[in-house]
Amino acid sequence: MKVTLIGTSCGVPTKERGLPCVALQREGEMILFDCGEGTQRQMMRFGMSFMKISSIFITHFHGDHFLGLFGLLQSMSFFGREEQLTVFGPRGIVEICRTAASIGHFKPGFEIVAKELGDGDQVQFNGYRVTASRVDHIVPTLGYALEEDVRPGRFDLEKAKALGIPEGRLYKELQMGREIQLGGRTIRPEDVMGPPRPGRKFVYLGDVRPCPEAVELSTNADLLVTEATFCEDLAERAEETGHSTVKGACGIARRAGAKRLLLTHFSPRYSREDILAEVDFDPVFIGEDGMSLEIPYPDQR
Repeated sequence: MKVTLIGTSCGVPTKERGLPCVALQREGEMILFDCGEGTQRQMMRFGMSFMKISSIFITHFHGDHFLGLFGLLQSMSFFGREEQLTVFGPRGIVEICRTAASIGHFKPGFEIVAKELGDGDQVQFNGYRVTASRVDHIVPTLGYALEEDVRPGRFDLEKAKALGIPEGRLYKELQMGREIQLGGRTIRPEDVMGPPRPGRKFVYLGDVRPCPEAVELSTNADLLVTEATFCEDLAERAEETGHSTVKGACGIARRAGAKRLLLTHFSPRYSREDILAEVDFDPVFIGEDGMSLEIPYPDQR
């Protein structure tokens, strides 16, 4: 599982930073979280094909987080996309996608399915699920947690040999969770398999004030990606506009027990050094456009 920051600015793009978008790649699948203007161009800069996107999750309807949908959908159609694309978001995403698919007499060459999500809604995919949670901002906003299914335990070859199980098909049956019969004995998967192993958890918070809901959603995240719009010199403005400071974002990660923190969505007024000076969480990464991080399994760290 790999996460790439497509855009890391807040509100407006800069020469160095595009608008908010995060891409997650997992087993050949690509998922976007938010879609700022120019997302498709940013992806081309970083050697990523926007044609491979399978679904998009929008957090809220401030322009820097969703207006890129309009250009992205048209680019996909111009490049000949035929596969269905699913776009998730808060109430209103259906109407936005309907508009995006018709503006300027544009008619996409593929099906766009829009689905509205509310607090606590889950979407099940092959091998993982995405949970939406309402978080605190000045407009209705969702945060998202992607959690993989629990994996089977490790196959214990020595135990299998000690039980006299011949190599081959019977090994696979046990690994698939099925009992086998051997010489009048019933051998169960738990006889040769270790305890179940957790999958990975990724959490994305778009615009958010520090709040209990953000902490709960981020609990034990292997990687938390969240905004850090302001430094403490503008803490009051952060509160007024529904954003986090760098210290506020670190506080969310700390209270949630997140394993790693990736900060993004910076006000253009701040330098990397300004942000680093206020970090009080470890390990933390200061986001840059094009930055990628692998998320290892918990038992492989």
